[in-house]
Amino acid sequence: MTRKLLTTALTTATLMSTTLMAQELEVKITNNTNGIYFTPLLVSAHPSTTALFTTGVAASAHLKAMAEGGDVSGLATDLGTVNADVMTNPASGLLAPGTTTMTTLVTADENTNLSVVAMMLPTNDGFIGLNNWKVPTTPGTYTININAYDAGTEANTELIADIPADPGTKNGTGATGFNVTAEGYVHIHRGNVGDSDASGGKSDLDAASHRWLNPVATVSVTVK
Repeated sequence: MTRKLLTTALTTATLMSTTLMAQELEVKITNNTNGIYFTPLLVSAHPSTTALFTTGVAASAHLKAMAEGGDVSGLATDLGTVNADVMTNPASGLLAPGTTTMTTLVTADENTNLSVVAMMLPTNDGFIGLNNWKVPTTPGTYTININAYDAGTEANTELIADIPADPGTKNGTGATGFNVTAEGYVHIHRGNVGDSDASGGKSDLDAASHRWLNPVATVSVTVK
């Protein structure tokens, strides 16, 4: 084979390999809780070297903003610096208990990993987290059960004065709150405690609807 033909063949093979690396992903997120809402979601395909959080490590300022108030704009900006494929708010608002939303990502070649986050309402700084999950290259549908995490940036007082309220209006009032401090690092959430006293007690949260067990959500990824 001449040098010219060899160069052409190698170039063609490289282009074919690059093209094959790009993927179309259909991502479905289901809220599996009884009474917890998810704030507007952030869904992103990004390089494997990128992670939105690391357990056992202090949360970034942008993760804190998402976990305490549902603001994903800072994380989306961070992802933009690595040319990630990002979709925010696919549910056009809150994702209610027992409901599903879907979005599609056509990923760039280097964006091989998937992350999904959203704050949980009502919690002090709890969030759902699929973090840096490697997307399979084989077409098919893959299901991942995901846990609730605690950003560790705010004490879990369970007082409505400190928490964005439950949009389902099941909030209590007059509780004393829990005498706790922020942990200072991201970890698996221990869950809301709640109580049955709507006008006092330790917690403003309703134990019958605001408690949960992990996993709290399901992410279904279809690779096309």
